[in-house]
Amino acid sequence: MREMLSIAFVVPLQGPTGIYGPSCLACGQLAIEQLNAGRGIAGRQVELVQVDAGRSPEVVAEEVDRLVDSGRVDAVAGWHISAVRVALTQRIGGKVVYAFAAMHEGSDDTPGVFMLGERPVNQLLPATHWMREQHGVRRWAVVGNDYVYPRVTASTTIKALQDSGSSVVQTDFVPLGTSDFSSVIQDLEQAKVDGVIMLLMGQDAVHFNRQFAKAGLSERLLRLSPAIEENTLLAAGSSANKGLYAAAAYFDGLATTESGEFARDYYARFGTWAPALNAVGESCYEAIRFLARLGEIAGSISIDAVSALPTGHFYDSPRGLLRLDGNLVNQDVYLAAANGLEFTIEDQIARTG
Repeated sequence: MREMLSIAFVVPLQGPTGIYGPSCLACGQLAIEQLNAGRGIAGRQVELVQVDAGRSPEVVAEEVDRLVDSGRVDAVAGWHISAVRVALTQRIGGKVVYAFAAMHEGSDDTPGVFMLGERPVNQLLPATHWMREQHGVRRWAVVGNDYVYPRVTASTTIKALQDSGSSVVQTDFVPLGTSDFSSVIQDLEQAKVDGVIMLLMGQDAVHFNRQFAKAGLSERLLRLSPAIEENTLLAAGSSANKGLYAAAAYFDGLATTESGEFARDYYARFGTWAPALNAVGESCYEAIRFLARLGEIAGSISIDAVSALPTGHFYDSPRGLLRLDGNLVNQDVYLAAANGLEFTIEDQIARTG
């Protein structure tokens, strides 16, 4: 057995979600440096083997499968879209532990997979309730990328909002990598809606927000997203962010003890001009530290060892106290408003349960 424990670190370095890459890499580096200054994972020093998740899901899955089957890596972790996750689980499901860091559509029963991100029941749905109560937003349009997470999340939201006082009355899905939203903007200009649920990723969200604001829609429609983060605000520019809200378990500047300690460590390591500290990067840190937690509890991160992990386990993270519920993680979730190029926390909309 090798002394080093290797993790396939699957994060986007190109394409529409490549905007998140620098934050992912920095947070992943911080995680392994901290672990290697102590016991590592299950007593072994840790290394990351970078895999670019910005390519087609099939190409990413083939590379990770080769790394797993050759014994080059002992686990898989990182932030990437659900289309990549589905391709990965089809190739490596049940072979190694896989810590999926991104927000997700709700479940994945593949052996060895742990879903660490937010999901509609504790993120988007309570956020729509808050928007109705605080701003009177009742009729929503959905604009999303055309793959599994936006599609399933939209469907879940439509069903959940029935008889709630809110509803989704229009949906538009566009290919990942879309830069021209003129037809979508035209639909929104004619739609009888109060707000837009954005299920757009990375650079697509940047293009949409710029065109949305240029069309004057930010003067009458609020926007809500489970995926908007600090990089997106910076890239779109302050003028594109009026009336934009985000729901997430982590924001830079979140006023909790745990998040404050994480931010201090991050900026002490990488300096003032470090890549934006955001929910995507923090989730990568979270995934690696989660593997270390599994090692502490089970003594190993092998599939056999973690399969006996009891449900209901609580542990601490930069997001605060988290609870493992089967292979899902429950966390506190916050609603924040864009304030120029930063977020202002408005309320806590879900609690660890």
